[in-house]
Amino acid sequence: MFKKLECVSIHTKDIEKSVSFYESMGLKQNWIVERNLENNKVWTLIGLKFPDKHSSELVLSDHPNIDFMEVEILVEDVCETYERLKDNKDVKWIREPFQTESGHVAVMEAPDENVFVLVGK
Repeated sequence: MFKKLECVSIHTKDIEKSVSFYESMGLKQNWIVERNLENNKVWTLIGLKFPDKHSSELVLSDHPNIDFMEVEILVEDVCETYERLKDNKDVKWIREPFQTESGHVAVMEAPDENVFVLVGK
């Protein structure tokens, strides 16, 4: 079911300063997404690629209410994975599958209490 570690998303209060720092460490900006939040605020996500083209990404996020690290795991089909695991009493679903710009996302807590963001089609 889990295919690979897609990315690790970290919170930053100053996204431009963070981009500059990580670029100085050899990462390159790969994409940027801006989402409108309430109160006319914008949530910016920036994906940074490592020099190894097969590596996962580092994602910078400046969401005001998400100030913790997120680990994203790529799965073939988020909705199918959810259906297979939804009756497993050891898995807690923090967020059921929802659609995004690039596919679907769901958030689960594993039996060891680690939280994973599942991404895929």
